[in-house]
Amino acid sequence: MSKFELKLPQMGESVAEATLTTWLKEVGDTIEMDEAVFEIATDKVDSEVPSEVEGVLVEKLFNIDDVISVGQTVAIIEIQGDAPEAVDLQDSKPVAAAKEEATSIEQEMDVVKEGVSASVSDYSGTDRFYSPLVKNIAKEEGVSVAELDEVAGTGKDGRVTKNDILDYVASRTSGNSMNTDREVTPVPNSAPAKNMVAANEVSSNPKTTNGDEVIPMSRMGKLIAQYMRESISTSAHVQSFIEVDVTNVVNWRNKNKISFEKREGEKLTFTPIFMEAVAFALKKYPMMNISLDGDVVVKKKNINIGMAAALPDGNLIVPVIKNADQLNLVGMAKAVNDLAARSRNNKLKPDEIKDGTYTVTNVGTFGSVFGTPIINQPQVGILALGAIRKVPSVIETPEGDFIGIRSKMFLSHSYDHRVVNGALGGMFVKAVADFLEAWDVNREV
Repeated sequence: MSKFELKLPQMGESVAEATLTTWLKEVGDTIEMDEAVFEIATDKVDSEVPSEVEGVLVEKLFNIDDVISVGQTVAIIEIQGDAPEAVDLQDSKPVAAAKEEATSIEQEMDVVKEGVSASVSDYSGTDRFYSPLVKNIAKEEGVSVAELDEVAGTGKDGRVTKNDILDYVASRTSGNSMNTDREVTPVPNSAPAKNMVAANEVSSNPKTTNGDEVIPMSRMGKLIAQYMRESISTSAHVQSFIEVDVTNVVNWRNKNKISFEKREGEKLTFTPIFMEAVAFALKKYPMMNISLDGDVVVKKKNINIGMAAALPDGNLIVPVIKNADQLNLVGMAKAVNDLAARSRNNKLKPDEIKDGTYTVTNVGTFGSVFGTPIINQPQVGILALGAIRKVPSVIETPEGDFIGIRSKMFLSHSYDHRVVNGALGGMFVKAVADFLEAWDVNREV
């Protein structure tokens, strides 16, 4: 028998930690390969973390609402025989080496404990258990020990959860006192709790003051706001706009969308066509497929295009199409539809929102003609797709010019002027436009 350490996976270049929201398995449960063990939440995605091995869960190392760093071991799974990265606790290492490792771990734990103690030292005078996340929120919001002890907990054994402290802070801010004597029915620690957590995340009981409704921001909303502000502070945003005649694209799609869906079982939207155009332009202008690390420019090997998708709660998420330049239109359509559907249903895996090298957002979905999107750090560019409209247009022919009805849209390219000059930014978006305007109406799918 050996034991496997299930660690928190990397979930994106800018994501260093996540909050444990739900345990889907209990100690003693049998776990299948790729079966979800627990759920985590970050500013970018709420996701299930699957097991890489088959075995039995023997130890949980974190509680719900604990903040976990990427790479930390979250659970121990007992397996039969050996497995990748498994840690055999029976004679797997010499005794001396094992003792040395144990001492090192104890030292690391002491450092962690000192850090936690320093950050929440004001709450050490209470006998009630609070997670580090709850203590940190209380400290940031100026909640005293006495106040915290009066907050009713909805967690296991009456424990105060993140939502409890956020609800308390919201009610205190709006001038209302929280009812700390309310009856609470404990929620079983199981998969159905996921929907309740999601519902509480947006706060289903907003408070009012003087007739105005005060709605606390969700965790994701607050972190998105923070990253947007940081992006504006980091990058020198400039924009280039170009109008594109997409009449050929519209006519081609109208002609092929029914047969495409019958043959492939997928809807043919405009998005995969636009993604193909962007991948073409990134290949032509690789210095748009970069990131800036201090004073060093990192030229990306792969073309991984992020696709901003709206969530039902109004927030955004950016799943990534990996190696987009290597996909044909059928493959691109399948990737786009799959990622969009699983984004809406909160089924994305952590690996599917990381390693993006450029981002596309479709503001035309909401009727906008064009927009000025904020760069998704650490990338250096983002393209906004405007709404397609039928407009009167001058059409040039060998016989002369005349007015006709054409389908047109605006492309809005935001780029980081620290490393992308106006010439490159303009040429890139022009390449996207040229690709779309040259679309072959007789192209076979």
